[in-house]
Amino acid sequence: MLKQYFKIFTQRNTAILLLLGFASGLPLALTSGTLQAWMTVENLDLKTIGIFSLVGQAYVFKFLWSPMMDRYTPSFLGRRRGWLIVTQLLLVVSIFGMGYMNPANDLFWLAALAVLIAFASASQDIVFDAYKTDLLSAEERGNGAAVSVLGYRLAMLVSGGLALWLADRYLGWQHTYWLMAALMLIGVVATLFAPEPEVNQPAPTSIEMAVVAPLKDFFGRNNAWLILLLIVMYKLGDAFAGSLSTTFLIRGVGFDAGEVGLVNKTLGLLATIFGALLGGVLMQRLSLFKALMLFGILQGVSNAGYWILAITDKHLYSMGTAIFFENLCGGMGTAAFVALLMALCNKSFSATQFALLSALSAVGRVYVGPIAGWFVEANGWPLFYLFSIVASVPGLILLALCRQTLEHTQHSDSFLPRIHFASAYRWALRMLLVGSVLLAVWVILLITDGLNWTDLSQVAAKIVQLGALLCLVGIALGSLLDFLALRRHQRV
Repeated sequence: MLKQYFKIFTQRNTAILLLLGFASGLPLALTSGTLQAWMTVENLDLKTIGIFSLVGQAYVFKFLWSPMMDRYTPSFLGRRRGWLIVTQLLLVVSIFGMGYMNPANDLFWLAALAVLIAFASASQDIVFDAYKTDLLSAEERGNGAAVSVLGYRLAMLVSGGLALWLADRYLGWQHTYWLMAALMLIGVVATLFAPEPEVNQPAPTSIEMAVVAPLKDFFGRNNAWLILLLIVMYKLGDAFAGSLSTTFLIRGVGFDAGEVGLVNKTLGLLATIFGALLGGVLMQRLSLFKALMLFGILQGVSNAGYWILAITDKHLYSMGTAIFFENLCGGMGTAAFVALLMALCNKSFSATQFALLSALSAVGRVYVGPIAGWFVEANGWPLFYLFSIVASVPGLILLALCRQTLEHTQHSDSFLPRIHFASAYRWALRMLLVGSVLLAVWVILLITDGLNWTDLSQVAAKIVQLGALLCLVGIALGSLLDFLALRRHQRV
C-alpha cells in the first residue's frame, strides 16, 4: 500500500515538475539575498542596497502582466512551454550578464539586469503555476504541489547559501553568477522534454477578454469572497510565528546567531521539504477539504513549540524540536494550499487567476511583520506565540464555511455559480479594484522617491492608507454578502 502511494514520485511528470520547480526558485536569491551580500562585500552604502530590494516587487505585482501569457501563444512549443522557454532563456542570458558587472563600477547596468531578472523570474513563475494547473488532475495536485515545493526550496538553497559559500571560498562573484546561469539550463532541458498540457477550454481571444474574463469568472462563483478571505487567512498563524522567529531565538531565548543559522536554515529547510512530500502522499487518501483542515490544525498547534521555548530554559534540542515540528506542519500546509490555488483556477486563464490568488496569499505574510513587532513590544514573547495559535482559527472557520464549494469543485472540476446580491457584489468588486490600483501607485511612488526622482513620501503614505482601506472594505463587504447568500441557500 505504501509503495503505491510513493509510486507517483517516480513518474515522468513528477521529474519534470521537480526540475521546473528548481528553475523557478533559482533566480530569487540572485536578486535579493545573494546580490545584497555581493553589494555589502563591495562596500556599497545601505541606502543603495535598500533600493535594490524593491526589485522583489515584481513577484507581488506579477498579476499585472499575467493576462498577456493567457492571451498570446508563442509560435513554438505551445501555450505554456513556449512562454517557459522564452523566460528561461532570458534568465540564462541576464544572469550570465550580471556576472560581468561590478557593483562598485556598473551600478546602473547591474540594477537594469536585476530588474530584468526579477521580471523574467516572476513571468516564469506565472507560466509554471499555470502549467501545473493545466497539467495535473485533481488527484495529482497534492503530489505536484509537494514536488514543486521540493525543487523550489532546493534551488533557493543553491542560489542562496551555497552560492555565498562558493563566491567567498572558491569561485568569486563573477564565476558564481556564471555557474547559476548554467544551472538555469536545467529548466530549459526540462521544458523541452515536458508534455504540453491538453486543455479543452478555449484561450482568451483578446486582451480585454484576458483581463476581464478571469475576474468575471472568479467573482461570479459561489463563495468567491469568502474564498479570497480564506486565501489571506489560511496561513496567517504560520506567518505570525515565522515573522520574528530568528529575532525571538536570538534575543528572546538567547541562542547565538550561529546556532540559529545552523538549526533554522538546515533542519528547518529539511523539515519543510519532508512536510511537503508527506502532505502530498497523505493527500492521495484525503479530500482537498480534509487535507486543508487537518494540515491547518497542525500548523496552528505547531506554533505551541515556540511558546514552550518562550517559557522554558534555553536548550538546543528543544529549539531543534520546535523548529522541525513547525516547519514540518508548515510544509504540509503549503502542499495543500498550493493544491487549493490550482483547484480554484479556470484552465482558460489559469496564468492570470493563479497569479492573482498567489499575490493575495502573500498579503498576510508581507504585512504581518509590523503588527508582530508591536504585539511583542506590548505583550511579550509567550503571549505573542499563544496569539499566533489563535490567529490560525479564523482561517479554519472560513474553510469550514467554504466546504460545500470546495468539495463540488474537486469532484466536478467546475464551479458553483452565484445567484444572489448581484448589485451589491459589484460595489464590493469596484472597491477592491480601486484599492489595488492605489496600492500599485504607492509602489511606483516608493521607487521614484528611492531613486530621488520625486519627493512624494507624504502623498504615498495617504495613498497606501486609502488603498488598503478600500481593499479591506471591499473584501469585508463581499464576504458578508457571501455569508448572507449561504444562509439564504440553506433556508431554501
